[in-house]
Amino acid sequence: MQKVEIVVPETDGKRSTSALGRAVVADALAGPDPVGSRAVSRETDWRRGYGAHFVRLVEAGLQSEAAAVDIAQRGLESLQARMRATVSDIDVSANEIPLDELFVNPPGATDLKTVTVQGKRDPERELTVPFKGNRLRGASLDRQLDAWVERGSMEPSAAQAIREVAAHPEWLAMPGRRLVVLGASAEMGPLRAALRWGVEAIVVDLPRPSVWRDIIDIAGDSAGTIHLPVRGASPQLADLAGADLLSNLPGVTSWLAGFDGQLVLGNYVYADGATNLRVSSAVDALTSHLLSTRDDIALGFLATPTDVFAVPAEVVDFSKNAYENRKLRYVRPIARAVSAGRLLRRNYAPGPAPGINDSIVVQQGPNYILAKRLQRWRATVAQRAGAEVSLNVAPPTRTRSVLKNRALAAAYAGAHRFGVEVFAPSTSNTLMAALLIHDLYAVVAPPQEPWRAEADKAVHGGLWRGPYSPRSALGIAAALGIGSART
Repeated sequence: MQKVEIVVPETDGKRSTSALGRAVVADALAGPDPVGSRAVSRETDWRRGYGAHFVRLVEAGLQSEAAAVDIAQRGLESLQARMRATVSDIDVSANEIPLDELFVNPPGATDLKTVTVQGKRDPERELTVPFKGNRLRGASLDRQLDAWVERGSMEPSAAQAIREVAAHPEWLAMPGRRLVVLGASAEMGPLRAALRWGVEAIVVDLPRPSVWRDIIDIAGDSAGTIHLPVRGASPQLADLAGADLLSNLPGVTSWLAGFDGQLVLGNYVYADGATNLRVSSAVDALTSHLLSTRDDIALGFLATPTDVFAVPAEVVDFSKNAYENRKLRYVRPIARAVSAGRLLRRNYAPGPAPGINDSIVVQQGPNYILAKRLQRWRATVAQRAGAEVSLNVAPPTRTRSVLKNRALAAAYAGAHRFGVEVFAPSTSNTLMAALLIHDLYAVVAPPQEPWRAEADKAVHGGLWRGPYSPRSALGIAAALGIGSART
């Protein structure tokens, strides 16, 4: 059996994610914006200067739909050609190949077997959304959706889509489809909600017994079914469950390819630092291979709100009105004067629509943004190739990965003072699961321009419609929220 490891390429004798990210973004811009591409190549401090270049990727894509698709295609091709897979037999030195060559020869037999866990509960026949200790349904859900829209926490199209799912409870069990959940333990993923609704899911996560004990328990106490990969037989199922995409990508790909019927390939993987970029590249290679060999694959993604997006004029107008009406309007001049204009800036610069919302949190780093941008690029290219795609912007959420970053946790705790709403994980993952259902079962609209498709149904928590540029309020929010973040 061959051993495979997905790795970052070597640059000047070391594996550098900075060199990789800089090269991929430069390649992505090379067609529509060669000047921007050269500026990326000359960037000497990628870890602190990356943000402006990710803004430029969005701006360059606004030239035309063709330009946006070209950027996405170039970015995907560059990353897959530059990333590496080391392939070796036991006790034989590794042979390093480009990641996009890993599937030149179709993956062979996998060492993974399938175990099925069937839940014992009856499926929920009504869409309910957990919120502040209650479950919103019917009229209470309608009122809260109205409140979120009025506050600017979600786009009206998101509220309308969730209402449509509530009106069609027969969609909740995803009839005729199986949901593949890559990153099954992810707090933002749809697995918990989907199992309540009676969905049949194929689940992948790292081979960690503690992770799988939770997943198996959740499935057993649900209305759904999960199929999970195992590496042998054991009295304790969790001990041998799971698969690592970084070291067994061909095996996982072969295992997934063995399931028939329509699959919804949901990408919810996350890891810290450089590992996040590696595993995201692995999932994209898997996705590309399955799309090239099957015609029954739909894709599901969650976009982070802490990225750069083009937004419609109506969103910009909402933000401008919030800026003029904000209680801090008397304090702003002082704050801006003492900070040389860095604090409490307007969310949008004057100019024609669409506006550019830059909500990048620099502390999250360029690897995180490139991994998330990779998903947006794949969504754009796959949709233009005829695949069903669901990509929706998810709200700022108090997940474990956020709360372990003290600065970000403090900023989230104080964010409400600046028009930003931070959601609980149970609320976020249910809302986003409902939007996935809508994208799969509602009447299909013709593909929109990529920027419009990304802005549609966004649940951004107010980052788009708030009065202030997020980074210009982040420091103050963190100072105000530090006490709450510690409790």
